[in-house]
Order: sequence, then structure tokens, then C-alpha cells
Amino acid sequence: MFGKPKDDNDKTPIAVQQPQPPAATKPAARIPSDQISTISRGMTVVGRIVDEGAVHVLGQVEGEVRALTVLIGEGAKVDGDLVAEELTIGGMVKGTIHAKRVRLNSTAVVEGDIFHQSLSIEENARFEGSSKREDNAGDALRSLLQHPAAHSDILAKSIAVQSDWKSNGAPSHDESLSAEAS
Repeated sequence: MFGKPKDDNDKTPIAVQQPQPPAATKPAARIPSDQISTISRGMTVVGRIVDEGAVHVLGQVEGEVRALTVLIGEGAKVDGDLVAEELTIGGMVKGTIHAKRVRLNSTAVVEGDIFHQSLSIEENARFEGSSKREDNAGDALRSLLQHPAAHSDILAKSIAVQSDWKSNGAPSHDESLSAEAS
């Protein structure tokens, strides 16, 4: 009514900034997203996790985690040993850590020993334990990642567990395999 009418060309564009995840949960840039295994919030995994790529933990893990890159997000919990080339912790970890490069973000709470080649601890991170620099950590890690456990040891444990199972009348996985081989 008063003043000149505004047309679409007079409007100033508004820049929209996309929210960025915290540094502890940002995946490594060089790893494609299809090679990242994620334990989501609200999920609990009990057992050993072995991955050739990256593991991003946002939930809880009770057991060992072995991967090239491990990211423990803020609010996540790991109760077990960690083995990685690169490890970033923003949550809680209780266990022994073997990693070439370890970074404890400001929200990290770590209880246990850290064996590393490089260790970075941000202000306000909590760490109770000992740290030991190992110059040959890269060689030891490659060996641990390539051979997480002796195959015969895993097979022996598997056979021991299967021998305790009681049949419900259905053919077992082993029986179906032997039937196919005949």
C-alpha cells in the first residue's frame, strides 16, 4: 500500500548451511560410504567385530572390534579391545587399544592401556591407564588385522558349540552340506 511493490528480483537469497556431524562421528573422507559398517544408536552388539574397512560405532559393543578405521561416536560405548590403523574416540571405551593413530576427542572417556604410534588427546578427554608408543605399530597391526584369530581355533570353538546343540528333527546345516556333496 505504501512504498513500491517488491518483485522477485529484489529478494536477497538466504544461504542455508547444512548441519555438520560432530568430528567424532564424521567418517574418514577416503573411505567410500559403502565400506563403512555402522552400529547405530540403540543397537548393542555382543561378540567380535572384524571388518576390512571402517567401523562406526554409535551404539554399544561388548567385545572386540578390529578394523582398518574405527570411529567411536559421542555417546557410544565399547567394552572390549580395539585394534585399528586409525582410531577416533568420542564415547566411552573400556579395554586395551592397539592402533597406529589414536585420537581422543574432548568427549572421550577411556579406561585401559593404549599401544600406539601416534596419540592425540584433546582438552577435557578422560584417560585412565597407560600409553606406550610402539614404532613398529603398523607392522603389528597389519598382522593382527590379517590374522584376527587362528582359523582352527574358531573352527574348534564352532564344533564344540554345535556338539552341545540338541536336534529338533530338522536337518542341520552340516547335514544339508554333506547331502549335497554325495
